[in-house]
Amino acid sequence: MTRYEIRIGGFGGQGIVTMAVVLGETLSLIEGRECVQTQSYGPEARGGASKSEIVIDDDEVDYPKVQEPDVFVAMSRAAYLEYIHGLKENGILIIDEDLVEIESALPKGVKVYEIPATRIADMEVGNKQTTNVVMLGALAVITKIVSTEGLKKRVEERWPRFKEANLKALELGIKAGEQALAQQG
Repeated sequence: MTRYEIRIGGFGGQGIVTMAVVLGETLSLIEGRECVQTQSYGPEARGGASKSEIVIDDDEVDYPKVQEPDVFVAMSRAAYLEYIHGLKENGILIIDEDLVEIESALPKGVKVYEIPATRIADMEVGNKQTTNVVMLGALAVITKIVSTEGLKKRVEERWPRFKEANLKALELGIKAGEQALAQQG
């Protein structure tokens, strides 16, 4: 694999940074891959647009900023509008279908996957705070950039007190990702 770039955007309070950190920790600590994670958010913190980015490479990452994301995960409308720029042709766009509406022309060949992450977290897990974990499961299945087994292990290690809810969220996200892939054909 050569350099692979992921951008995750949402609003403050959705766990956007945590999502990227868990992905990066899984890639580096469990799977032994080279990756760098960065983040930025507006001064309003909670409620304002925020983003996290991950660069993955076979070799040591020489530049930590995402330039042209291969994948963009949009978990809010504001983040979608602010961070959609630069998505590569033939890239992957994963959106929370209840919070994001595609409003602009996408680069040629972009595949769009709609995941009801917030709804799954709220209705099936019973905890909206697991929305980011639902989306992590979907991201893993859709991109195949990280193993679901590695993510399960990291989720268990990171949140021992909330292991049950987060593992359920991850499993439901994996299932939602599989369904979204099947709909793409």
